[in-house]
Amino acid sequence: MSAIWFECKVKYRKMDEATGQLKAKTEPFLVDAVSYTEAERRITEEMQAYLLDSEEIKITNIKVANFAEIHPFENSDRWFKSKVSLIAFDEESGKERKSNQYLLVQANDVKEAYENTMVAMKDTMGEFSIPAVAESPIMDVFPYFSGEEDDLERINRFTELKNSVGHTNGVNEALEMEDSLVE
Repeated sequence: MSAIWFECKVKYRKMDEATGQLKAKTEPFLVDAVSYTEAERRITEEMQAYLLDSEEIKITNIKVANFAEIHPFENSDRWFKSKVSLIAFDEESGKERKSNQYLLVQANDVKEAYENTMVAMKDTMGEFSIPAVAESPIMDVFPYFSGEEDDLERINRFTELKNSVGHTNGVNEALEMEDSLVE
């Protein structure tokens, strides 16, 4: 299942490193969720670590993020948006076609972000180029499954949410079972 990433802009009071005073800041965070409602719940949950006891947050915007993939790397503290152009040859017209996708890559600087993008794309079968790498304003990324102990609860909640959304994958289970028995 592919992840749906939501960019949530959150206004909260944050300690200013220069002056040492609390200042109201609006910063974007990325959350993996199945709906806008869940994204709102999750960002509210995740932001508790950033707040003082009596502080509150205000979610000013939630939108679906335009990232094909998210690639965290250890010992990195900033997020970079890498534009990757996938190159395909159109046999009918005889021209090259480029389709762009965006990756969010964690790194310490632009050079490292480019190198990390190359690492993320190393198993790509086709040709590609990386025409742009820029620092993203994203402060932090909250994936649905992080490998922590409370993941079992989240997996159960995720499965419950997923099952509550009506969808069909076009597969007739009875026919599939019959086909597997024939072979």
